[in-house]
Amino acid sequence: MIELRDIHKAFGANKVLRGVNLTVPTGESMVIIGGSGTGKSVTIKCILGLVKPDSGTILLDGQDVAEAERDAFLARFGMLFQGGALFDSLTVWQNVAFRLLRGSLKRPRGEAREIAIEKLRRVGLKPEVADLYPAELSGGMQKRVGLARAIAAEPEIIFFDEPTTGLDPIMAGVINQLIREIVTEMGATAITITHDMASVRAIADKVAMLHDGVIRWSGPVEQMDDSGNPWLDQFIHGRAEGPIEAVR
Repeated sequence: MIELRDIHKAFGANKVLRGVNLTVPTGESMVIIGGSGTGKSVTIKCILGLVKPDSGTILLDGQDVAEAERDAFLARFGMLFQGGALFDSLTVWQNVAFRLLRGSLKRPRGEAREIAIEKLRRVGLKPEVADLYPAELSGGMQKRVGLARAIAAEPEIIFFDEPTTGLDPIMAGVINQLIREIVTEMGATAITITHDMASVRAIADKVAMLHDGVIRWSGPVEQMDDSGNPWLDQFIHGRAEGPIEAVR
């Protein structure tokens, strides 16, 4: 579904991506791990076209994304943002139905509300929540609303940016389980970026380790613990010693 070929991206003298090669098969859940500042978010932004790579090619379903028609291209994606990124001035259902109330995916307002309430139910929220505002919700409920919004337009591909940041371990487990169930039900292709190893084990079919702008290891999640890869081993076990230099 998604293929990155030798992607490079620098911001001034800061070379963030130094030749990223990655293949994400259709219908699978890929989790990209790595420390802060290793280029995980820039990789996602390059795929979405929010950032233009300096060189290399990104293919979506065999088509070069640089040549894709933007509205039709973006309509294939859904995204759960790290901080929820809900609109404070909109009610919960309006947040969930945001893409269904405007643009190429626009639906009648009543239909959009019905879809929003259905998606809220899918993530474990009652219909009464629909007319509340984000500020009236707990952090875990806000994350669920963000997840409902990500799936509202039935996207083929869903990005999850640090989906459990700021959540307690129990709620993080709930969100991980929801993500896994929903991605499987929808048959969607998923890319998650995280440094939470519990999320990796709960969500991933495959894992890619990004460090210093290149993929250091990629493979099935079942092989992660016995990879023999020094970068991956140091990261998943949280060791201070190894090829990844700890910033002191």
